[in-house]
Amino acid sequence: MSCLRVLLAIIFPPLAVYDRGCGSVLIVFVLTLLGWVPGVIGALIILNKNGK
Repeated sequence: MSCLRVLLAIIFPPLAVYDRGCGSVLIVFVLTLLGWVPGVIGALIILNKNGK
């Protein structure tokens, strides 16, 4: 997980998981609509899980 990805996850979570597939982007987008913090947490979990 690069520093750029972490910053993107904090600023705009769906953009940080853009290359993980449509499902990940959709999940993070919905979480971000529900609240900024759940979107950030979801993005960080997805970024950490795949380890790209």
